[in-house]
Amino acid sequence: MAETVSTNEFKNGMHVQVDGKVYRIVEFQHVKPGKGGAFVRTKLKALESGGVVDKTFRAGEKMPRIRTEVKNVTYLYNDGSDVHLMDAESFDQIALPADTLAEDLRFMRENDTVQLLLVDGRPSALQLPASVDLAVSDTEPGVKGDTVSNVTKPATLETGAVVQVPLFVNVGDTVRVDTREARYISRA
Repeated sequence: MAETVSTNEFKNGMHVQVDGKVYRIVEFQHVKPGKGGAFVRTKLKALESGGVVDKTFRAGEKMPRIRTEVKNVTYLYNDGSDVHLMDAESFDQIALPADTLAEDLRFMRENDTVQLLLVDGRPSALQLPASVDLAVSDTEPGVKGDTVSNVTKPATLETGAVVQVPLFVNVGDTVRVDTREARYISRA
């Protein structure tokens, strides 16, 4: 039998099962109105689809808690249909469907170490670092004097991702990119 968790024990990042689907608690708030019973307002992120939904539960309501663990893995290669990863401790190879990891692959180079989220012992998702440093492989050349304005241009990074960068960034520069928002942070 799965462990149950009460809404009073919610924590950000915890995984729960609601209506047969696994969700990660993004944020929650206990609300005690002047009239009526207390309730818990939550934002839940679906593990399969990645969609965020707002759900309200009665205070003290119980639901199954999903056990999760994180392993360090090394990204080996992408063969087009599967992404091959290697467990950093046991050296076991893991293959995950490439189409489910398309967003994450934009910021991963071969031999990069990332974290693999396991839900009930099954590989579920990758957790990238908040930012990565990648080289610019293609962009229009910067023009002297264009550094004052807050204008951006598209730049293709070594992994194939395209992000908007300031005009002074050139081919060969290394830039720091926010992996959650696919946004330029600074030069590295």
